[in-house]
Amino acid sequence: MPLHAATVAASTADEQAKLAEQLNNPVAALISVPLQSNWDFGIGPKDAYKYTLKIQPVVPITLNADWNVISRTILPVIDAESPATGIDSASGLGDTTQSFFFSPKEPTAGGLIWGVGPAFLLPTASDDLLGNNQWGAGPTVVALKQKDGWTYGMLANQIWSFGASDEQVSALFVQPFVSYTTKMHTTFSLNTESTYDWENRELSAPINLAVAQLVKIGEVPVQFQLGGRWYADGPDGGPEWGLRFAITFLFPKS
Repeated sequence: MPLHAATVAASTADEQAKLAEQLNNPVAALISVPLQSNWDFGIGPKDAYKYTLKIQPVVPITLNADWNVISRTILPVIDAESPATGIDSASGLGDTTQSFFFSPKEPTAGGLIWGVGPAFLLPTASDDLLGNNQWGAGPTVVALKQKDGWTYGMLANQIWSFGASDEQVSALFVQPFVSYTTKMHTTFSLNTESTYDWENRELSAPINLAVAQLVKIGEVPVQFQLGGRWYADGPDGGPEWGLRFAITFLFPKS
């Protein structure tokens, strides 16, 4: 291989490795658009299914030489089969979660990457069965470390609804995570996406195991992810297991 071609190949490999690592960092300064498909099964007496497409654009905004603010949006599109007699099937938009993380551009001296800011609940549900019809807000935080292909950390938020309503929202979301990325840009990940409903005292705790591969389609880096989950805990009538397939489009700064 000519020297120039070898240099270009090495540069491309380094770029791919950096992108694969950034994808494991929720507050990386990287524009990305994940489209995450989730299937949940075994819901209610009818063993119904629920499909949720989560559209999750991530946009970093430079504040100054030292700080970024990372905008993370989760807009769910839902198709839910009737789980029990007397409850209709429903399809449409769910409620949107919008988070803003204020994060230093460089890790701390100990290698800690972190971000903190507000999270908002927006009542975008198109059907009462798909959302709470509540405005909400609260704090969100993320902290992680990355070394030798490993990423481990935790993301959390607490949202309270506000305004007059008989059904208030008070929900804690906690997501500890660990992943390992190989030199071939393959990532193996394990996490939980636990939600505790303080109002109804109900815990939902799915454990997710997934594998992802970063590739290039033309000039656009794309990551494909496939995984499954088991619900270690959940409310009565909640799902028992599920599948996940995600495509993430990346738009690194040139």
